Amino acid sequence: KGRIFGGLLIVLLAGLLGLWPLRHAMRRLVGRLRPRASVANRVRQFGGEARARWAPYLDAVGLSYPPQQMVWVGLKDERVLEVWGQGDAGSWVHIRTLPILGASGTLGPKLREGDRQVPEGIYQIESLNPNSRYHLSLRVNYPNAFDLRRAKEEGRAKPGSDIMIHGSNASVGCLAMGDEAAEDLFVLAAAAGITKIRLILAPVDFRKRALPEPLPERPEWLDQLYDQIREELANLPLPSPK
Repeated sequence: KGRIFGGLLIVLLAGLLGLWPLRHAMRRLVGRLRPRASVANRVRQFGGEARARWAPYLDAVGLSYPPQQMVWVGLKDERVLEVWGQGDAGSWVHIRTLPILGASGTLGPKLREGDRQVPEGIYQIESLNPNSRYHLSLRVNYPNAFDLRRAKEEGRAKPGSDIMIHGSNASVGCLAMGDEAAEDLFVLAAAAGITKIRLILAPVDFRKRALPEPLPERPEWLDQLYDQIREELANLPLPSPK
């Protein structure tokens, strides 16, 4: 009897293991069959409340909705995302600072797939995803031309991909902003147009301080990249507390 029971148990476990890929595939299929929302759908769904949340910040600095040009600054060590808009005189004004609720990795650039690093550099918003697993997301154009060139020079075939600014409060290599903040950023980007946003991702706020400690990996080109980031940040005065 013991042998029979053991055999039945082995057969059952084998069957379950065999079904696991099928169950995973079924979940993905069900996800694809769910109604897909468009960017316009999400703007209608979240736009009214998001715009109302932006209103006092824009009114305080005399900007209309949406700003015609923006710079977003993600500071990894400070764990904040600053939103800046360009005024009529061409100067940059600080609109709002949002906390980053989740981001993995350490200071230093992203170099390869799976290193859990948030990139560092000058980027654009590539697209908006209204059907993100993390509520809503904005895709960053990592790897950009600079990243690809350096990866090729160093023989890194897989520098990584799929870097997002998204909802939720946890992330691996992306910036998790929380659902409400993701709605605000998504709606603002949709209203202004993603080509109007320049994204700076920096290890620390170079307007205030240098890197706190030596980096575990420091490519030869990193000083050049950090000089570019410093130059970009120099155009943005330190925001006053709000």
